[in-house]
Amino acid sequence: MPKDTFFNLPDEKRQRVIEAAIDEFAKRSFHDARVTAIAEKAGIPVGSFYQYFEDKKDLFKYIIKLIADEKIAYINQDMIANMQRYGFFQLLRETYASGFRFAKERPQLVAIGLSLWNDKALSHEVYGDYIETSVGFFQRIIAKGIADGELDPSIDPAFVARLLTALTYALADFIYDDGKLDLDDMEIVDKMLRIIENGIKNRTAAIGG
Repeated sequence: MPKDTFFNLPDEKRQRVIEAAIDEFAKRSFHDARVTAIAEKAGIPVGSFYQYFEDKKDLFKYIIKLIADEKIAYINQDMIANMQRYGFFQLLRETYASGFRFAKERPQLVAIGLSLWNDKALSHEVYGDYIETSVGFFQRIIAKGIADGELDPSIDPAFVARLLTALTYALADFIYDDGKLDLDDMEIVDKMLRIIENGIKNRTAAIGG
């Protein structure tokens, strides 16, 4: 996390640093991004950068946190609006659709996410910080699904929430395969959701063969 000196900056100066970092990380991978370019665009001496952050990774992880917080807030806003209108599986689909809408509105942030995802070592390090947040989100909508009678009450919500989290991260490999993120990728999401809802058993096969 940034040092206290960064949080003690005036809001306008702190925002300049954030915007400069987003701009640089959106254009270049983490390893190619330049502290000097961020400092120059933010209008601060390079020496001041190291008064605010331990190093480039410290700043990068902070930017990822800001992106994650903004995306979660965006999705939660949609969930609050749709919670009573949708059943569990509709709500689950809307969660992913909301994420795609966020991506369309914030292409710079998506560029950073795509770059990070392609760096497997760094992505495992960074995204590991947000697994529990994802698990908690899924647990909430699973609890609603059970309460509404849509889901089997014997399931373990914590276990299923972790499965959904793992599937979500695995899904990203398919979605990011073409190097972009768009609403067409909902077809991939729908494939996963059909399996979640219906399983993989052949229910049309005659019993006993």
